[in-house]
Amino acid sequence: MHLRPVPSNDSITVTPWTVNIGAEISGVDLSQPLAGRQLEAVNAALAQYQVIFFRDQHLTHDQHKAFGRLFGALAIHSGVAGIEGHKEIVAIHSDANSKYVAGENWHSDLTCNAEPPMGSILYLHTVPPVGGDTVFASMYSAYDALSDKIKAYLEGLEAVHDGEHVYRHMTTDPAKRFPCNPHPIVRTHPVTRRKCLFVNASYVTHIVGVPKDESDAILGYLYKHCTNPNFQVRFRWTPNAVVFWDNRCTQHLAVWDYYPQTRSGYRVTVAGDKPF
Repeated sequence: MHLRPVPSNDSITVTPWTVNIGAEISGVDLSQPLAGRQLEAVNAALAQYQVIFFRDQHLTHDQHKAFGRLFGALAIHSGVAGIEGHKEIVAIHSDANSKYVAGENWHSDLTCNAEPPMGSILYLHTVPPVGGDTVFASMYSAYDALSDKIKAYLEGLEAVHDGEHVYRHMTTDPAKRFPCNPHPIVRTHPVTRRKCLFVNASYVTHIVGVPKDESDAILGYLYKHCTNPNFQVRFRWTPNAVVFWDNRCTQHLAVWDYYPQTRSGYRVTVAGDKPF
């Protein structure tokens, strides 16, 4: 592990949830502008713990977007339309009428983009009485646990991330095209400079320049490896909780074990850069 001390702040408490990933932050009101040591502490906690949790927040759409903009420009989702009047915000909603839910397979958000998101900030105002957790996995830990021989094999390889098979069923426009881009299988985080795995079963179709059977075997191994429980943290939602995850070094899965109950909220996405 490469832990860094989170800057001290009299109002903020950072409580780690596991050794490898996840921390809860208390003593901060996200509806108010963060600055100085508060913002520094949140930034440091995200870099160290990869996903951070906040309870009992009450955000308008404008406050939600303002919080996201503290960490970068907001990205427009390339596969799903934003809500009316707020193109940067995507509704996350499921109920008794849902045929599927967003994120019920392991993935990192929008890795099909040429510049995948830096992170996502999900605010759920309504959650089921039980169930509906989100599970996050550290791709730092997944990379670190690989043997040196596998690391050497993967170094320099790229995989193709395609949005076509993920979003085609959501549109009736046959002319619409979705992003498709190659990215390194092992990327270096631009802030921490740590290496992490950057492949996920939702978007990736194949490894570039490798025979299909070899590509399928390697990817199958990596997908299974990435879901090792030792790399994970599981967040149990409460009403008006906010979760902010670093999309560059994590994967996540939304557990749909609450049908026909309602789970509802909104997400903003912070723009990222080209993986290297």
